[in-house]
Amino acid sequence: MTFMKFPLVVAVTGVIALGACTNPNGSILAQPGDANQKTKNGALIGAGAGALVGALSKGDGNRAKGAIKGAIIGTALGAGAGALLDKQERDLRASLGNDNVTINNTGDRLIVTLPQDILFATGSSAVRPDLQRDLGAVAGNLQAYPDSTVQIVGHTDSDGEAAFNQQLSESRANAVASVLINNGVSRARIQSYGRGESQPVASNLNPQGKAQNRRVEIVILPNAA
Repeated sequence: MTFMKFPLVVAVTGVIALGACTNPNGSILAQPGDANQKTKNGALIGAGAGALVGALSKGDGNRAKGAIKGAIIGTALGAGAGALLDKQERDLRASLGNDNVTINNTGDRLIVTLPQDILFATGSSAVRPDLQRDLGAVAGNLQAYPDSTVQIVGHTDSDGEAAFNQQLSESRANAVASVLINNGVSRARIQSYGRGESQPVASNLNPQGKAQNRRVEIVILPNAA
């Protein structure tokens, strides 16, 4: 098999492996409201990665077989990881009592976003006492699902000096990490970062956008099998 034909083999075998993930209407991606959406998305991610790894691990004569085998294995692993994330997301939503906290399930990770305006007083890195319960609920969820790495990332708006915002975002990420650790989450699982004003999700030209940019994200990443 020539090198030029190899991408085509990977693409074809990937489509074959993903056939089991299609909906009754023939579409591959899960539809809105589909209870198995993240499971299917996890299967898609796993199949693609598995096909590529399987193909690259074989010689030229066995790349097609390796891609097929890798896609099948990757589909199963990805679907399993997606289903577990679905369950963890449901449990976490049930335990949180704050409507301002959002959870985004991407199929390969959970991103819990807490507005800094509800976590901290202006200019402070001390977590407000009334938010301790929500972080305690997150900590309990992390202990119930221990096979993951947790990244805590602080963000600010663009007001003030960039250096100050960087330091403040780091201090606030560390403060959230400390609350989780004090509530029983292993320190070895937690990584904390400050991104300052460098990664806005909205415009810094109006108060509404600035409020969205002032946030702490708790990113839950399942460990590879």
